[in-house]
Amino acid sequence: MARKAITKKHLAPDTVYNDALVTKLINHVMKDGKKSIARKVVYGSFEILKEKTKEEPLNVYLRAMENVGPMQEVRSRRVGGATYQVPVEVRGDRRQSLALRWIIGSARGKKGRPMREKLAEEILAASKNEGSAIKKKEDVHRMADANRAFAHLAW
Repeated sequence: MARKAITKKHLAPDTVYNDALVTKLINHVMKDGKKSIARKVVYGSFEILKEKTKEEPLNVYLRAMENVGPMQEVRSRRVGGATYQVPVEVRGDRRQSLALRWIIGSARGKKGRPMREKLAEEILAASKNEGSAIKKKEDVHRMADANRAFAHLAW
């Protein structure tokens, strides 16, 4: 039976930087529907980025997103009773969402400071190809390379 086609939701760009990717960041940072708090956290971290780097925080954020997004990942595939980890290329929208998830997750994993400082630190580290979000990406790539022998099972 055919499934219903998935329609993409297009987000409106945020008011300060006029970028839809910043809106996605705000939505991912948001907890329990408290969007105004999430906005304060994101814009506060962008202010910290501006002070530390002396360049446009949006450019630093976009560079970090580009650096963290994985090119390959592994997907489980059952073939004849055995489950194989098959390396597949990551689509653009999934790459973006994984990058957001990893940056915010590694910022939340740090303890002892306000979220805006932790998020700014993680974005800055990711823009320099450092930090735990980059480590996560490298782990995913390493896993895909290790399972390259099963690439012929991809569908």
